[in-house]
Amino acid sequence: MDEIVKQAMAKWPNVPHCYGWLALDARGNWRMRDERAQALKLAGDRIGNPALLGFINRNYLCDDKGRWYFQNGPQRVYINLEATPFIARTDPVHGLILHTGDAVESIDAVWMTENGLLLLQSGGRLAQLDDRDMAQCLVHLHINGMPADDERLLAWLGEPSDEAKVTLEFGGKHHPVARLEGDIAQRFGFTPQPQPDAA
Repeated sequence: MDEIVKQAMAKWPNVPHCYGWLALDARGNWRMRDERAQALKLAGDRIGNPALLGFINRNYLCDDKGRWYFQNGPQRVYINLEATPFIARTDPVHGLILHTGDAVESIDAVWMTENGLLLLQSGGRLAQLDDRDMAQCLVHLHINGMPADDERLLAWLGEPSDEAKVTLEFGGKHHPVARLEGDIAQRFGFTPQPQPDAA
């Protein structure tokens, strides 16, 4: 967290929280949602200013109820999440980076949803892979030690079998990929659309 943010929190400790105005989409874009976007349930305008993006990313946190927020000076701006709290992208230098710009140093667990979306956990952070990068990750997926392809992956997703072992190669290791069904937010304990606490 930025030092200037800590100072603002100390100076103005009781600023009301903000809900619905900021969102993180499934491709890792921060989106500003004005009153019109909220009323019409629109994604909102993509934020492109590098300084603002850096400020948001550095002050992106989670409360004890699984609600993610951006600490904007003394105010918490709670985030609507289209997918997961973090979005991963492929990177030619690091292999994978998060939407915040942090490199994925290691992988703790990997899942694939019934819709073919890849999720990974790294250092306690859950990230969904940007769907545009799935093709680049396909070459790192293996089924029973052999390179995976679309057809074999679809068969594995559609017909559960203990005989088929899917792995993701990353950092010189083959990480087991588990199938993931059901509500992702509930399974991993985060809140996609935070709301104010009941009075």
